[in-house]
Amino acid sequence: MRVALFVTCLVDLFRPTVGFAAVKLLEQAGCTVEVPRLQTCCGQPAYNSGDRADAKAIALQVFDAFAGYDYVVAPSGSCAGMLRVHYPELFAHDSENLPRAQELARRSWELVSFLVDVCGTQAVAASWQRRITYHDACSGLRELGVKLQPRQLLASVDGLSIEELPGAEVCCGFGGTFCVKYPEISDKMVTDKAADIAATGADAILAGDLGCLLNMAGKLYRQGQQVEVRHVAEILAGMTEGIPPIGAPR
Repeated sequence: MRVALFVTCLVDLFRPTVGFAAVKLLEQAGCTVEVPRLQTCCGQPAYNSGDRADAKAIALQVFDAFAGYDYVVAPSGSCAGMLRVHYPELFAHDSENLPRAQELARRSWELVSFLVDVCGTQAVAASWQRRITYHDACSGLRELGVKLQPRQLLASVDGLSIEELPGAEVCCGFGGTFCVKYPEISDKMVTDKAADIAATGADAILAGDLGCLLNMAGKLYRQGQQVEVRHVAEILAGMTEGIPPIGAPR
């Protein structure tokens, strides 16, 4: 399978390790991976802010950048959800470009669900001696049905144990531009999430969306909580040695 990796803006700018982990996992699953150089943003910030014109312009560039690949995979439920769910909505009344949006949507997947549901990956060869808990990011969970897949693969990581997070399916308060528009509400939500994380006694909190992870890491760090924050791909790929947790001071 020829797979194009949609790196995502946050991974590119804040956590490139997640992109390298995604490539490693996809290659281990037998995929030929390419990273199209023309890719930029998926257009989600513009779309969420009601700027449909710019969101469409960005989407048209995405159509061109990712044409011809068997699949498009993103280590982010929100970006994959944008491609798979919201692009067809965005072009619903555009008869010229709707077929392109629908065709891309059929090829677009979130990383961990792609590994399990398309590649048939049942286990990974990784080891991490930690007690972890897991946050289900909103877009991956509600738009793409990502729930059991990460837990299935994490269960195969040697030395790792999972403590389920109370309110795992409750939003962390990031929500893309939501945290900018409604900072007080967002802060209350992430404060509640941090309390739930601490209550598990876990050594680390994992998730599949970097926006959520940055939000939770910031709150946990400011509270002085000794909880590692990491993207699930880094753990599944065994890429933690010498790599500081998300949000850790450098």
